[in-house]
Amino acid sequence: MIRETYSIARHDYKQAGAVSSAIKKKAKALSLDPDIIRRISIACYEAEINVIIHSLGGEVDYEQDETMIKITFRDIGPGIPDLEKAMTPGWSTADVVAQSMGFGAGLGLVNIKKNSDDFELTSSEEGTVLTLGFKLKGDS
Repeated sequence: MIRETYSIARHDYKQAGAVSSAIKKKAKALSLDPDIIRRISIACYEAEINVIIHSLGGEVDYEQDETMIKITFRDIGPGIPDLEKAMTPGWSTADVVAQSMGFGAGLGLVNIKKNSDDFELTSSEEGTVLTLGFKLKGDS
């Protein structure tokens, strides 16, 4: 099993995409199907941006075994007050700064779920935990 941890800082737009790029490189090194690499890249980038925009910062845990890549995003508050609304396309709580940079269209969680084989989301005032799974081969 391979495990790594990455940090994401609040409002660090200059580093936006650094974690998802590192994870994409890992996926490419495994010589995975290009479609799997694309789905991992999309989901991770969207999740990374959500941590940058909506939280006080957080960490990403990457785990890989022979059959699956599991990526867990954990952030520090304020949490998602209404998970059902957050999963509605177009619903966003992004601030003006994020929106002025082209973020906050309200499609992040929708795109993450669509591109993941496994998707688990929990949230409280202390923070949010998003766990994604990607099968490395077929339906194994």
